[in-house]
Amino acid sequence: MASGGRKKSVGPPSRVWGTLRTLWQEKHMVLFKAEYTFLVTAVLWLFEIGINIWVIQKVAYTEIDWKAYMEEVEGVINGTYDYTLLKGGTGPLVYPAGFVYIFTALYYITGHGLNIRMGQYLFAAFYLVTLLLVFRIYHRTQRVPPYVFFFVCCASYRIHSIYVLRLFNDPVAMMLLFGATNLFLEGHWTMGCAFYSLAVSVKMNVLLFAPGLLFLLLWEFGWQGTLPRLSLCATIQLLLGLPFLLANPVGYISRAFDLGRQFLFRWTVNWRFLPEEIFLSRYFHLSLLGAHLLTLVLFALLRWKRPGESIMALLKDPSKRTQPQKLSPDQIISILFTSNFIGMCFSRSLHYQFYVWYFHTLPYLLWSGGVKKLAHLLRVLILGLIELCWNTYPSTVYSSAALHVCHLVILLSLWLAPQEGGDKPKRS
Repeated sequence: MASGGRKKSVGPPSRVWGTLRTLWQEKHMVLFKAEYTFLVTAVLWLFEIGINIWVIQKVAYTEIDWKAYMEEVEGVINGTYDYTLLKGGTGPLVYPAGFVYIFTALYYITGHGLNIRMGQYLFAAFYLVTLLLVFRIYHRTQRVPPYVFFFVCCASYRIHSIYVLRLFNDPVAMMLLFGATNLFLEGHWTMGCAFYSLAVSVKMNVLLFAPGLLFLLLWEFGWQGTLPRLSLCATIQLLLGLPFLLANPVGYISRAFDLGRQFLFRWTVNWRFLPEEIFLSRYFHLSLLGAHLLTLVLFALLRWKRPGESIMALLKDPSKRTQPQKLSPDQIISILFTSNFIGMCFSRSLHYQFYVWYFHTLPYLLWSGGVKKLAHLLRVLILGLIELCWNTYPSTVYSSAALHVCHLVILLSLWLAPQEGGDKPKRS
């Protein structure tokens, strides 16, 4: 017989009870402590399932581009591979080959594009997968208080509209992009680059992340390790576009990767306060491009690189640098999201569906900035004002000007944030 009494079990049930007790004791802080991100986002994600079903069932679908998408891929299905001959009701096909393959699959799943309700539920699934990927990023970084995630999902009318009431291709590209971002966070850089290239093949806006990704690859691998991963991205584009390149290489490249495409003034969200002749001016476009590139260079030289280290050190093998340092999750996300945001600030035109290009990144950008006086309430007000600007249709002089003011505040906040590799700002 044992001489003493048995020890009480301290297994999983005790740990669960302890967690629940701590949660009850700190219930008033659940919405404010970043460590509760997983709990709050799990509840919101489940709630979003019901919201999407309600929106699909109760709110009228609005046809904008879906039929045009189906007509474009129908041309490919019928044997046309010359991009200059592929078009839909809204104009020529202007998206890369990945778009064609994905929307061809959707064409068959939705009965030649006629089963709109099926398409809506598929896009609801894309939305929920995207939220999972986004919430996982915020769980890893833990910079944003959990209450903010209500505004990241449930409160945005425009985002639900883009996904399940309009069926644009932008959400598909961003889902793949956030998948790539999660792979980068786990150190799977090669696979992440493959997913990134797939995202680009759906829509070119993902290239706005490219300067930040190039910087990260050079930091992590030097130029010798970066070249194979860039080659992988290029190879994927080549393989996806091969049938169209063989038919008409100039036609494919000029249509699918047309960086000079002109936008219509009546759809612009961000430049409504300008006269239309200035909006359409090539000099204005070149000025925006110059400002975009200059801002990226300044951030790379003065905000992204390690303090006291030459930018040329990024070209070296990491093991041969004087101060080798692995990238943290915050550095990866900050550089990628900032790179994309800078592109949004200097975009020639933003249309309503483009909101999804940066919507899910805005809380991170606001709460990782370096302006201490940018309190919680002001940050939430900026999020609300941006949402209001994107929900004002048609856009006005005031809504577009207000959007630029919000962008400027966020950009200045990011500029004043501590340099990467320095001390992290205190969470507030």
